[in-house]
Amino acid sequence: MQIVAMLLSFLVTIGFTSATDGQAWLKYQGKKGPGLGKHVVFVTGDEEYRSEEGMPQLARILAEHHGFRCTVLFSINRETGEIDPGTLDNIPGLESLDEADLMVIFTRFRDLPDDQMKHIVDFVDSGKPVIGLRTSTHAFDLRNNKKYLRFSWRNPEWDGGFGRQVLGETWIDHHGGHGWQSGRGIAAPGAEGHPILRGIADGDVWDPSDVYTVRLPLPAGCKPLLLGQVLAGMSPDDPPCDSEERDGKTFDKNDPMMPVAWVRTRKLEGGKKQRVFSTTMGTSQGFARPGTRRLLVNACFWTLGLEDKIPARSKVDLVGEYDPTPFGYLKHRKGVTPQDLQRQAQ
Repeated sequence: MQIVAMLLSFLVTIGFTSATDGQAWLKYQGKKGPGLGKHVVFVTGDEEYRSEEGMPQLARILAEHHGFRCTVLFSINRETGEIDPGTLDNIPGLESLDEADLMVIFTRFRDLPDDQMKHIVDFVDSGKPVIGLRTSTHAFDLRNNKKYLRFSWRNPEWDGGFGRQVLGETWIDHHGGHGWQSGRGIAAPGAEGHPILRGIADGDVWDPSDVYTVRLPLPAGCKPLLLGQVLAGMSPDDPPCDSEERDGKTFDKNDPMMPVAWVRTRKLEGGKKQRVFSTTMGTSQGFARPGTRRLLVNACFWTLGLEDKIPARSKVDLVGEYDPTPFGYLKHRKGVTPQDLQRQAQ
């Protein structure tokens, strides 16, 4: 009985809410902090960068240290109930967006059925804030003339779909060398005083993923916060990459540097203004660094209009064990269910 009591006390301390058997998502309930009363829903599902690992850790940090209520959704294999980034058409629990305050999305080429997609579209159209990471520039690849085809990255209605129209850019190309040139975050000129960069110095934000290409300038309303310095290798301490000779001309990947994090105030019909934060960084390994975690925590505060609550240095200590898997296409941990993650959290 003493062991049971100690376990229950621990679960209360970390704000963990256990789920009924078979539940396909995670929930974390904060107990105190400036985020109390705010609900953040994480929508994950990418085959390469391990959003199914990084986003639960971020959710636990927001709940434990800052009081937010967080729900984490996954791409789930219908037959096994396992977390399966290769399942493109099933993210159970999206109805939680109907009463959420912020959506954090990290998906890639999802082809969701209309009844699931509706919750995402309704949330975006409501004007509530959105955060998009890495492959969410190409979050959806909807086919078969579906109702919400405009959200697809290739569609005849919206140029660039959700990525371009909401976040600020769609998939263009790899700018850095994929798998051999990592990226370091450098404050964009004039952005040093932005609340999201509070407590973040040049180089604090690093990601082993390469810098993405974006078209310059970004769409109206976008303000770059971090530029991605392409490094010579896969260590945060590596120097910037050397210039290259291409077709008899010198090409420097760091001139100009591509924005890798930006904010956007998006104007909607009826006068609403939607706050958006986008970053093309986001591997689970990147979140092993405090600066990268702090960037996302601060972004959650800013998008929710809580920028006056961002301290000089937000608390971003890891909650529980965190052993991120190196990125790689469909190289996720196999056989893992949301229930397994809950047990690990305990």
